[in-house]
Amino acid sequence: MASPAGPVDAKAELTSLLDKWEAAKQGSTEELVSILTKISELIEQETEEYHKADPDPFDDRHPGRADPEGMLGHLLKTLFKNDDFTNALLNSYVMTSRELSMNTAACRLLQNIMPGLETAVVFQEKEGLVEKLFQWAEESELPLSIYATGLLARAMENQEIAANYREENSKLVVMLSRLRELQDKESESQQALKQSGSQKTSQSHGALEEHPTGPDSSTQQVAAPAAMEEEDEVEKTKDRGGETLCGSTRTPESGGALGKRRAATARECGRKAKQVSSTGIDPSTNSSWSEMSSWVIGTNYSLYPLTPAMEQRLILQYLTPLGDYQELLAVFMQMETRDLLMRYIDLKNTNDVQLTFDSLLYLASLLLHKKFAADFIAHGGVQKLLDVPRPSMAATGVSLCLYYLAYNQDAMERVCMLPDSVLSDMVAYALWLLECSHASGCCHATMFFSISFSFRAILRLFDQQDGLRRLVNLVSTLEILNVDDQGSMLTDDQVFSSRQTAKHTCMALRRYFQAHLVIKVEQVKQSLQRTEGGAQVHPQPYYKACSYSHDQVVEMMEFLIECGPAQLHWEPVEVFYKLSCVPLLLQLISIACDWRTYYGRSDTVRFGLDILAMLTVVPKVQLLLADTVDVLDESGSTVGMSVILGVAEGEVFVNDAEIQKSALQVVINCVCAPDQTATSVRSFLRRRRVSHESVLTKMWKIVQANNGIKVLLGLLTVKMPITDADQIRALACRALVGLSRSAAVRQIISKLPLFCSSHIQQLMKEPVLQDKRSQHVRFCRYAAELIERVSGKPLLVGTDVSLARLQKANVVAQSRITFPEKELLLLIRNHLLAKGLQDTASALTLEADLPSGPLSMSLPLSSSSHFPSVVPSPVSSSAVLPRTPRGMSNGGPTARLTAVMPLSSSMVQTPRPSTSSSTSIPPLSTPHGPPPLGSPQIGRILFTRERSSVPSSPGPCGSVKRHSRVLRQKSDHGAFSQSPAMKKQLDRHLPSPPALDSIITEYLREQHARCRNPVTTCPPFSLFTPHRCPEPKERRQAPTNFTSRLSNRVLYPKHGGVEGGCLDRHLIFSRFRPISAFREAEGDESGFTCCAFSARERFLMLGTCMGQLKLYNVLSGQEEASYSCHTSAITHLEPSRNGSLLLTSASWSVPLSTLWSMESVFQMKHSFSDDHYVEFSKMSEDRVIGTKDQVAHIYDIQTGQKLLTLNDPALANNYKRNCATFNPSDDLVLNDGVMWDVRSARAIHKFDKFNMNMSGVFHPNRLEVIINTEIWDLRSFHLLHTVPALDQCRLVFNHNATVMYGAMLQADEDDDVMDQQMKSPFGSSFRTFDATDYKPIATVDVKRNIFDLCTDNRDCYLAVIENQDSISMDTVCRLYEVGRQRLPEEGEDDEDQVKACPPYHCISLRTESQLNLCQFESKDSFQLKCSYNNQGVFRSSRCGLVLSCLGKLVHGYLRISA
Repeated sequence: MASPAGPVDAKAELTSLLDKWEAAKQGSTEELVSILTKISELIEQETEEYHKADPDPFDDRHPGRADPEGMLGHLLKTLFKNDDFTNALLNSYVMTSRELSMNTAACRLLQNIMPGLETAVVFQEKEGLVEKLFQWAEESELPLSIYATGLLARAMENQEIAANYREENSKLVVMLSRLRELQDKESESQQALKQSGSQKTSQSHGALEEHPTGPDSSTQQVAAPAAMEEEDEVEKTKDRGGETLCGSTRTPESGGALGKRRAATARECGRKAKQVSSTGIDPSTNSSWSEMSSWVIGTNYSLYPLTPAMEQRLILQYLTPLGDYQELLAVFMQMETRDLLMRYIDLKNTNDVQLTFDSLLYLASLLLHKKFAADFIAHGGVQKLLDVPRPSMAATGVSLCLYYLAYNQDAMERVCMLPDSVLSDMVAYALWLLECSHASGCCHATMFFSISFSFRAILRLFDQQDGLRRLVNLVSTLEILNVDDQGSMLTDDQVFSSRQTAKHTCMALRRYFQAHLVIKVEQVKQSLQRTEGGAQVHPQPYYKACSYSHDQVVEMMEFLIECGPAQLHWEPVEVFYKLSCVPLLLQLISIACDWRTYYGRSDTVRFGLDILAMLTVVPKVQLLLADTVDVLDESGSTVGMSVILGVAEGEVFVNDAEIQKSALQVVINCVCAPDQTATSVRSFLRRRRVSHESVLTKMWKIVQANNGIKVLLGLLTVKMPITDADQIRALACRALVGLSRSAAVRQIISKLPLFCSSHIQQLMKEPVLQDKRSQHVRFCRYAAELIERVSGKPLLVGTDVSLARLQKANVVAQSRITFPEKELLLLIRNHLLAKGLQDTASALTLEADLPSGPLSMSLPLSSSSHFPSVVPSPVSSSAVLPRTPRGMSNGGPTARLTAVMPLSSSMVQTPRPSTSSSTSIPPLSTPHGPPPLGSPQIGRILFTRERSSVPSSPGPCGSVKRHSRVLRQKSDHGAFSQSPAMKKQLDRHLPSPPALDSIITEYLREQHARCRNPVTTCPPFSLFTPHRCPEPKERRQAPTNFTSRLSNRVLYPKHGGVEGGCLDRHLIFSRFRPISAFREAEGDESGFTCCAFSARERFLMLGTCMGQLKLYNVLSGQEEASYSCHTSAITHLEPSRNGSLLLTSASWSVPLSTLWSMESVFQMKHSFSDDHYVEFSKMSEDRVIGTKDQVAHIYDIQTGQKLLTLNDPALANNYKRNCATFNPSDDLVLNDGVMWDVRSARAIHKFDKFNMNMSGVFHPNRLEVIINTEIWDLRSFHLLHTVPALDQCRLVFNHNATVMYGAMLQADEDDDVMDQQMKSPFGSSFRTFDATDYKPIATVDVKRNIFDLCTDNRDCYLAVIENQDSISMDTVCRLYEVGRQRLPEEGEDDEDQVKACPPYHCISLRTESQLNLCQFESKDSFQLKCSYNNQGVFRSSRCGLVLSCLGKLVHGYLRISA
């Protein structure tokens, strides 16, 4: 049957046939069979055309999706749109009809349209279909039985269907015998054909009959036919002559869609010819492509007449899914399936690449069984696989066989023991599949290498054949890594395929470097063994797989970092470095983070991070993380370390612990390398270590510059996922330990709440998950090391102290403890008297010249009355300094590192059990061993005391007692004797008894440690009087009581003493009384969004959500003026100091910001279209600074021209609410956490980022920068301290910069984000702070959401934009009087009724100016007139009454009339 002249003709022909079917569907069977046969022939012809483009044989997509321009897809779609026909085909012609011809034609057509069907839906939803197919396959005649077998092959591909028909499948395995019969017949026919063939045939196949084994010779089999490919393409292009394909003669036209498609097919054939020639095939041949196509893409796609090759193919397709069944393996082995398949995979025997391909698929399913794989390898199966010519469809089938061979570890061990030539050919074959095969072949080859890299035989050959470069090329050539267009011309399927390639390549690279890591570790160990001795290292056999867990890989990386040479040379890393693959890997990780619809996104990123972790063992690779890489964000590029830290933070992959751990391992390898400064023993290594130290220092800086401190600190508090939280904490803490070796980082960490507020000790108490205590122990070990590094002093594990207590303990350790010796002797004498030893006490009194008589009697009483008050009980001492339990102090190193035993019977053995021998002096119940008297303990901070090694000075009595006790022990235990060696061993382990001086010194040191403010230099301590260091206090300290402080102003102007001003501020700015509320005119919805006082403070400027500016009189509360500034909500207002200019900013309308003139007429002066926030310069107000995201622009006010742009993407912190600002002298700018020099337009310093929102402001004192809770010193860029109360507060300073107002920013709700003009950016409260020491003054809860706040220059009023009520979204501006609190008789509803009040002020606001005619009003409603001047003179005729009145000022008010 002639084919259509073009695609439209084929589609029209199918439509015509469907119309005929519509007319004849009730007709005779012969007519219907004829229509079905014609449709089958049409689809088979287009299937052949479709395969001429050489599609991926493993591509199971709909042909219309795989090749949108191909006719096959259009025909199938047209056919499936006709529901009546498809339903009749399945229900009537297959299931119902009993006509053999009808069933045969229907099954043939159903087999042809299977590429466009969902097989699971067809075979599962149609009951009885599979059973009928089994019946036909077993009982019917040809060709129906074979068609049914082919349909069963499609059905058995579904595991659920195959599981339900195991018994039926086991019966059909006998088809193997049918295959053998067909194969024998085919062999006989080929032999006859060879004997009687023409000379042309013998010439074309002469090279195939006698060929050497190996892939090179196998590729020569296809040399002759494929070499004419380009010539055939030229012939097709020139004359488009007639060509016979599968018995059908076509007469194509030179133009039209079919011509274009055939031109594309010819180009594809040209590509194949180039591939063939690249494999070493001789191009000088006369064979045509039509003859060679059966060797490359196949030509037999017709099901009728049924050829033996097609019959064998359908049977093999059915047997392929059955090859996975373990219970059928014995049958397969018994029927010698291996011999059968080895003949099939020999293409010179089959002469049909499609048949060979199907046999390879069946072979692959059988290779999963160890027994079959071993038998296959033993009989030269691998060599047979390598003989399959390439390029061809069968070569892609070989890729699957190689992958399944590698998957079977036992089989792969046998493969590795084959001759080197076979292994080399196999690796070469797989590498060719990587480069020249279909996408599936490339994928299978990648998976093959990924598994087989653990075998050193394969790894060695892979490196010898330049495998790393060829593997990396799979990723480097991907269009999706093109940052400019991101493969915008690719289809969704192509994008998915590219992502799959990237994932599989990264997985293979990870296995590759893991295998080489094992080898490198062995080499370093062998080198160390030769130089330093130790156990001999035995390498892994080349044919054995090396598989290691993640923890073992981490240990090997740590070993190389710590024990490897400074200039580590690692050949695979060197090759990877020269190929510039590290930036490519970073780019892939960054881009893969945005593959949110790809299921393998997290695996791809994790594989890439694991590769980087191994690469960063080499210092030169670490430096590449400091370079910029191209990414997809707005900046277009970022630092490589920023990509790693961003993934480690967990924002992209929420609760994906494996990715976070991999990213943290990269950071650890970079910052935790040993900082080995040359020692005296190895001083010759200094020059070799210089470069490494510089790399380490640079990595510290790059991690800090990319907000690494913030990321790592955040991971210390992570709690999800709960199963990995403890390990993530341990890794983050370890990275901080390495990072804290940098002095700059150490200084910053020491000021953070992690140490200042003992947060790290709270984390050390309990693990997140009790089952992960081993990880928590690691975290505690790293945390203790971190505390030691930050504090600068060694610290015992298990302590629970903050840095403040560390410093306090350091002072105590540095203190020199002295005491009068006579007091100690008096205590001894009193103890002797209490025990009845009168003679001994008298002798001591005479010899030591102690006072006797009444004095001696009074001293014991005095000492007994004082002594219990100074005895350090264990509970009280542990409250100050934690103590190790006594049970841990029974000797050994632990006792010396933790605590010593008390002076009791457990430590000192007495000769007999008596009261005196078991009793110890109470103050000596906790003896410890500091240095002897006169030598202060310096340097080591101890929170659990150490035993001193100073031996006690033996006195006469002591030596006699000790000697008699030893003699008594010998007499009691005469049968026991100790050898000198045993005695020496016993003496070595028994701790020496403490000296009496050390016991007393430690007792006094404990007293000193309990002081609130201990000092280093102390007077001699007394044993009878409790010690207490003096409290630091100024002689002129201002009293906390306001009345006393006010009276002291006469003596100590101007605040009544030291810190009087601070106390006044705390009193004043903790009281706010609402006096009036401003609303929009009646009928208008009140929607104020921002506020500001005018220059002379007569008006209150309010911006609305509609973009209007309204001016209200502060005294009367009336609206004075209204201007339309923007078409969206005004978010910021700032008038100039002289009142002539005004800056406004809007939420979204253009222009975003505007400069207005307010001198005579309110009009626009300049506009700033892109800047969402603008403000004046601080000193001269001749410039305006605007902010657009992370970019700052500086404009000239007079001309409106842009003077300067400040931006550096490499330094960007990306704060969400960045607002650029000038410093008070206008020579510096703070933008996005980076400080710039305006004169040179150069970035001076980047401040570390510890929050996501607030970008920071300059303190008006010109010495500090405030970024959220961190206070930074401008002179040294050190972190001075942190103020947790400032967290997420937008700061507003008062006029003289002594007080700060902070409106707390509320968290963004991504799920319910309201419109910007209606959403309150702040919470329902504001805070006040003392701007001199940052101490919080008060938190004022207004119980309504706050939009903005501002203060006047005289600190009289505070204006706050609030919600009108909790239900309505309308806002009002409420005016608060500063320094006054709400009267008890004033209800909360009264503030809404008050429109305006006369201005009253608190007295302490006028301390710097003269106050006259002050009128006191107290609750007793008395009045007194007085005056107060600058000299602090307080005059009154009734001074006593005034002082009594001042006592009530805390509850009363001082009003100053306007």
